[in-house]
Amino acid sequence: MLPKNRPPTHPGEMLLKEFLEVGGITQTEFARHLNWPYARLNEIINGKRGVTPDSALAIGEALRTGPEFWLNLQRDWDLWHSLRDHRTVPPLKIRSKRAISA
Repeated sequence: MLPKNRPPTHPGEMLLKEFLEVGGITQTEFARHLNWPYARLNEIINGKRGVTPDSALAIGEALRTGPEFWLNLQRDWDLWHSLRDHRTVPPLKIRSKRAISA
């Protein structure tokens, strides 16, 4: 469930505060471990870049969390921010229902 009064935690903040700092790992060390440029990791940590499926796979493997954890954090972040500017769309009225054939 999305928080109502504050943005969800960005995956980069979670990565820094709950994994790297707790584990005593620097961004430089983690970027080297992932074979990434430092800038790519630092942009994720600073919320300037999102977590892609590719980066979620790498982070998930390195930290043994699985990619879904990181993608779910990113999804919640993106959705919360999209809802700030979203204009409600009325439901589409369906005229008839067709039978689904197997």
